[in-house]
Amino acid sequence: MGVRKHKLTTAVVGFTVVGLSLAACGGSSSSSSASGGGGGASGDAACAPYKAFGDLTGKQVSVYTGIVAPEDQAQIDSYKFWETCTGAKVNYEGNKDFEAQILVRAKAGNPPDIGIVPQPGLLKQLVATGKAVEPPAQVGTNVDKFWAKDWKTYGTVGGKFYSAPLGANIKSLVWYSPQMFKDAGLAVPTTLDELKSLTDKIATNGKGIKPWCAGIGSGEATGWPVTDWMEDFMLRLYGPDEYDKWVNHSIAFNSAEPTAALDAVGQYLKNPAYVNGGLGDVKSIASTQFQDGGQPILQQQCYMHRQASFYAANWPQGTKVAPDGDVFAFYLPTKDPTSKPVLGAGEFILAFSNKPEVQSFQTYLSSDTWANEKAKATPGGGWVSANKGLLRANLTSPIDQLSFDILQDPKAVFRFDGSDQMPAAVGSNAFWKQATAWITGQSTKDTVDKIEASWPKS
Repeated sequence: MGVRKHKLTTAVVGFTVVGLSLAACGGSSSSSSASGGGGGASGDAACAPYKAFGDLTGKQVSVYTGIVAPEDQAQIDSYKFWETCTGAKVNYEGNKDFEAQILVRAKAGNPPDIGIVPQPGLLKQLVATGKAVEPPAQVGTNVDKFWAKDWKTYGTVGGKFYSAPLGANIKSLVWYSPQMFKDAGLAVPTTLDELKSLTDKIATNGKGIKPWCAGIGSGEATGWPVTDWMEDFMLRLYGPDEYDKWVNHSIAFNSAEPTAALDAVGQYLKNPAYVNGGLGDVKSIASTQFQDGGQPILQQQCYMHRQASFYAANWPQGTKVAPDGDVFAFYLPTKDPTSKPVLGAGEFILAFSNKPEVQSFQTYLSSDTWANEKAKATPGGGWVSANKGLLRANLTSPIDQLSFDILQDPKAVFRFDGSDQMPAAVGSNAFWKQATAWITGQSTKDTVDKIEASWPKS
């Protein structure tokens, strides 16, 4: 599959291991029920929310994932109450090479009980091995109750539902300096026209500070931030249906709409009047590491940086990320405020066993109970879910709260990262490489033509 962009973030530091006591076990309610029935392993009243997950004393469930240290600790902590109250044990294995190794293991007949899968494309490949199993009915019921229908589609392969969503991140964000905006009398834009007018105003205000800063360097994955820009503009200019056609190759990569979307991105990223504040000229975007792309905001050398919610991890320790802080973010606006397309990514739970303990754990992970325990197990922030049963009060980070508000907005129409759904030859190869060439001078036409030519013929 190649290196995928949402795995390339600098890890959030400072996660605290939460003191886990049964007294906290009933922190959220769940309407979920697992297969198997029976009471919890503990008679403590605090285990009441976990009673439906069954008595699984002595059973074990293996979990394999690309979520590694330090983020793994919050994940592990979120399982503790299920383990304590059911009597089962989760054997957690994190591996940076998960995306390649999970396929190897599945094809060899040695898969884990549960895999945490970060892309719909990989999910389809794993189902194609014949080793994945459909979840119990309650998982589908939970997904219908707690998620927008778009999410269930991403966990469905060949018309069969296999996989409930887990966490999510939001890509449709613009980072900015609240103080710089306040000092310059600038308002957060609510439409694309307002964003363009705002950018022009900054570019011509005589202060010499560029409106935007950016970086797309990422080792072998250099170029991926451009793909997010283009995906966001495809959604905003042409809507989710046209976006889906583009991602699925129902329309060619070099057809009129994608070409216009990339040109719209070029109005920002290839305009020397707009970029690259504090870092150089347009071409400097390609040589600037993506982690460094927004940092000039803190030195008041640029006003805005378009990047995902996970960029919160890249601000230096001590940076206040809040509406009244050193930096914050706003929703990348659309053509008019009546629609709210949201570009993002996330993970999905896929089982390779239908043992009762595995089905119980699957059901737990699809519940509002787990979503709230995961939020409480992540006190340093850096995690959110589109699960509608997640309580905002359990999110401590202002950027997580903003992401929550965007995801839970009734107008929100979520679309998964496009390049993560495209064939690897396109999404994690040609798209990245040609986007980089585009930044350094290649024409839009040559760029989309070369990406289209990379699409597998069969």
